[in-house]
Amino acid sequence: MKSVRPSRSASYIGRFAPSPTGPLHLGSLVAAMASYLDAKAHHGTWLVRVEDLDRDRNVAGIDRHILASLQRCGMQWDGEVTWQTQRTHLYDVALEQLLAKGAAYPCSCSRKEIADSQLRLGQSGAGLVYPGTCRNGLAPGKPARAMRLRVPDAPNDTYCFDDRCVGVTCQRLAADVGDFVIRRADGFWAYQLAVVVDDAQQGVTDVVRGADLLDSTPRQLFLQDVLGLPHPEYLHVPVVANADGEKLSKQTGAQAFDTGADPETLVQSALIPAARFLGLDVQADSIAGFWLAAIPAWAAMLTP
Repeated sequence: MKSVRPSRSASYIGRFAPSPTGPLHLGSLVAAMASYLDAKAHHGTWLVRVEDLDRDRNVAGIDRHILASLQRCGMQWDGEVTWQTQRTHLYDVALEQLLAKGAAYPCSCSRKEIADSQLRLGQSGAGLVYPGTCRNGLAPGKPARAMRLRVPDAPNDTYCFDDRCVGVTCQRLAADVGDFVIRRADGFWAYQLAVVVDDAQQGVTDVVRGADLLDSTPRQLFLQDVLGLPHPEYLHVPVVANADGEKLSKQTGAQAFDTGADPETLVQSALIPAARFLGLDVQADSIAGFWLAAIPAWAAMLTP
């Protein structure tokens, strides 16, 4: 079992990493606010990275809309904004390292073939856990589709980490995930590889994001180990849900909170509701006043 709890020895560097698939809504504002507050409460650096690798889902111009909305809310990032599509050479290098170590391999399997393999193994209720079909090479005549990372076999596959909000969380990589994709069949880089490489290259010490990404963390920690990269600390905040209990997102009809009106109206319509969702009792009538109250409130909430 691998357990991770990094010590805070370096200056704090946090980040917000939106995908340009739609404008920011209340759920994404909560994630942005939590990461921003945590960076400011630690007198640290706050970066913004646009995760635009999934080009089929990107919406033209939304990246600039997101950046404008952050600024209208009074959240100013440090340094230059980065775009993942400008960083693919870094992912190429990481894949070469993994292949050289024998930690990655090509896979020819489609989702249907994986599901069919699970049925044969009597695992139809386990989700699409990869059964390792291509671990020892491709079948004759089968072309490579994706690249996968080889995870440890059970019983040495359990990975645990101590989340700053949720506490100790564990995942059995082989049983719950299997060898996971690091470059997709469509040629796009997978989130797991890109986020690990980016966080390390940018020196990120603390990742604050939504709890919907909690189960991705053990895979990222394992990948960090394979690549010899440092572990950030993690804090996963609750996600905002709609009336049906679904995560608020573009797919579930989430509406943009920023309509382009007077930015000061965002204090009551967006900033205070997001802060309350995070458990902060903040009263303010201006954007500047909001952050003057919210940053110490967050710091106080973090104090044991």
